Amino acid sequence: MESWELREWFGEYLEACNRHDLDAIRGFVDPAVRRAHLPGGADAWIDDLDDRFRAFPDWQTRRIQLVIEDDRIAAHLRTSGTHLGAFRGVSPTRRHTNVADFGFYRVAAGRIIEFTGTVGDVELLAQLTA
Repeated sequence: MESWELREWFGEYLEACNRHDLDAIRGFVDPAVRRAHLPGGADAWIDDLDDRFRAFPDWQTRRIQLVIEDDRIAAHLRTSGTHLGAFRGVSPTRRHTNVADFGFYRVAAGRIIEFTGTVGDVELLAQLTA
């Protein structure tokens, strides 16, 4: 993919995330995706998002900045939502959260094959338990 195609592709991925459309999201993720410090595979990716969407039914992701080089995307994202369900052992607090995420994605054949970065869980949990 050309860099402009990757930019559009990533925008479509974020739109699927903001719709909480797990089937559509799965189409962006390679079945054998590798994730640094997290369980690999598309099923683990989808399970993690499903947990987040259930706990934060209004969860949204906003793109702050993208840098694209070859088959890699560096993304600075801002995520937010209201904690209305249990998340990582924390009962619902009804608090609105706002977290910065930074990630590096490697894409092949229109699917994420590698991911590393912060997913904001430490900051998110700090906001829920403060």
